Amino acid sequence: MSQVLSLWRTTSNLPVIGRSVGTRVFSVLFGQKAPYFASIRPRFTVLEPHRAELVIPKRRAVHNHIGTVHAIALCNGLEAAMGALAEASIPSDKRWIPQGMEVRYTAKATSDITCIAETDPEQWSSETLPAAGGEVPVRVRGVRDDGTVVIEGVIRLWVTPKPARAS
Repeated sequence: MSQVLSLWRTTSNLPVIGRSVGTRVFSVLFGQKAPYFASIRPRFTVLEPHRAELVIPKRRAVHNHIGTVHAIALCNGLEAAMGALAEASIPSDKRWIPQGMEVRYTAKATSDITCIAETDPEQWSSETLPAAGGEVPVRVRGVRDDGTVVIEGVIRLWVTPKPARAS
């Protein structure tokens, strides 16, 4: 199990502080590991292999000139969800790096936005990924409180074997 998934399971299931506080603890720690993500104050709600969800709170710091959640804040949320998913899904002998992002803005982001990243298990299998490396497309979308999709697309990851450790 990856360190990110292990941390999620530990913090989100702490009986002393409760799930709500535990998921906030995880979200803060995730933001410390990748400080740029902290700018949107993501609140992770789901993290498991092949799926991650987080909420970007609608607040002034992420607004654009018309008072909706800024397009780049949305992309930041999608990338954070994708990164958590990748860490929770990738085989232990592989590593990943984003290769590109393609998104479409489909509606105004007028509420908190739930960012969702998804893959299928077979995308990570050694039968699907060439030994030297291969692409894993991660489906991403952002959804308003009323269920309207405001952004959708794909983030393409390049997945390669981890280098052998020197003895």
